[in-house]
Amino acid sequence: MRIGVLTSSRADFGIYLPLLKRLSEDKYFELSIIAFGTHLSTFHGETIQQIIKEGFEVKYAIESMLMTDSRESISTAIGLTTIKFAGFWAQHAANFDLIFCLGDRYEMFAAVTAGIAFNIPFAHLHGGETTLGAIDNVFRHAITLASKFHFVSTALYGKKVSEIIGSDNNIYYIGALGLENISTIPLLTIPEFKEKWHIDLSKDTILTTFHPETVSPSDNEKYAYELVNVIKDNPSFQFLITMPNADTKGNIVRKILVDELRNNNNVYLVENLGSQSYFTAMKYCSFLLGNTSSGIIEAASFGKYVINIGNRQEGRATSKNILQVPIIQASIQEAINTINDKRHFSEENIYFKKNSSSNLINILKQLK
Repeated sequence: MRIGVLTSSRADFGIYLPLLKRLSEDKYFELSIIAFGTHLSTFHGETIQQIIKEGFEVKYAIESMLMTDSRESISTAIGLTTIKFAGFWAQHAANFDLIFCLGDRYEMFAAVTAGIAFNIPFAHLHGGETTLGAIDNVFRHAITLASKFHFVSTALYGKKVSEIIGSDNNIYYIGALGLENISTIPLLTIPEFKEKWHIDLSKDTILTTFHPETVSPSDNEKYAYELVNVIKDNPSFQFLITMPNADTKGNIVRKILVDELRNNNNVYLVENLGSQSYFTAMKYCSFLLGNTSSGIIEAASFGKYVINIGNRQEGRATSKNILQVPIIQASIQEAINTINDKRHFSEENIYFKKNSSSNLINILKQLK
């Protein structure tokens, strides 16, 4: 079975990883990785190298990113990516029996949109989810409509996919695939992490990722300063900050973080930790702060509480480890004071389902 996998960023590659390993190890499958988006951007850390370091061949690499992040630039990038993939599918569509796509990024939307006219059988991961604070919500549902097969992270999201496509066919509840990484990726020790990143995780650390709110991008500058003020007012913690996605007005957030925090001794700004180091940081941190989906989906499996700020992830189903607060300095500080008294979360992760990748592989082998 000839499988193509579309990966546009560090985030989706990390989620794909358990599936990629099983596909590459099983002779029933012929795997081709199609890398594009920020994977090929030096500005965002050229994370295509992470794919290669994991031992995978990148068979196809397609460049379509712009350096600016205005609304016009994002729309232009969607158009450019669509054009690039129109040519790619025209040349290669017949080489695949199935193409995996994941999530809700505008780059992924463009690649899939270009494939509709070619009747490409897309298999969508993480469909049916809702993020009201991001325009990605529209892209995700559009990708669902363009896909033939659907692998969802919760039973509730399976019902949502059914409503979107008007059918119960080809919807499979497998759980959040990326959670398998927690048990399969060997994590670093605190000394190993310090040697690699010069960051001591034995100190009280808040793992922080703040992405722009793309539904209301004009507020991102204000939001970034609210977060910066919180960080400056909490010198007893060290903050390990991973940089924001390539989204509308994302560079404003990035610039404020760098300009305001680069000289703070308790702040570390890292472009891309990679899956192993990111999970290591999650394991040893005190708790998470920000608005990233990894806080919603993965943190509960590490027993971590999360202060989820703003509306970017609004609408997602959450485990009981999530404290939802507005992006207001006083509200975030109150949440920090609250969460500091209860460091370990011991209840279930609603996104976990055992044997996700092996169940997916078994489903693929039964497809006609």
